[in-house]
Amino acid sequence: MTLIFVYGTLKRGQPNYYRMLPEQANGKAEFYSHAHTVQRYPLVIAGRYNIPALLNRPGEGHRVQGEVYRVDDTMLAFLDAFECCPSMYQRTLVQLELTGEEGGGGGGQNPTAGRMMDAFVYSTTSYQPDWLQQTFYNSYDANGSHGLKYVNRDDREFN
Repeated sequence: MTLIFVYGTLKRGQPNYYRMLPEQANGKAEFYSHAHTVQRYPLVIAGRYNIPALLNRPGEGHRVQGEVYRVDDTMLAFLDAFECCPSMYQRTLVQLELTGEEGGGGGGQNPTAGRMMDAFVYSTTSYQPDWLQQTFYNSYDANGSHGLKYVNRDDREFN
């Protein structure tokens, strides 16, 4: 199993989370924990479809919040294709600090909160220069107060 950190539309409650579910036959993904990046990164909402993008510029932006999943090889291959890796996004290793709810239920406090770990994240070095002038976020929510409506893939116009 591979550890993947998701910060955008693949998180629970977000537009593409359903792709992580077993009934989609994309492979296996098990929620592991909430986390945030140890280093700061610019997380922007960019392009005509308002896609969240983590720019691979460590030391800039915020400590980005997200979720860690254990994924099997089938899900990893699906995610690579979904994230257009390596042409649009690159899968890179990032250090995380666990912050909250851990997979497996149980409720209450997470005994691993504060623990450091490494996981892969989809970030990009291929972006428009003006993206660095946009607002940087520490967390993404498709329905957030930013007012930038995410456009689902099925609703996009491809020319």
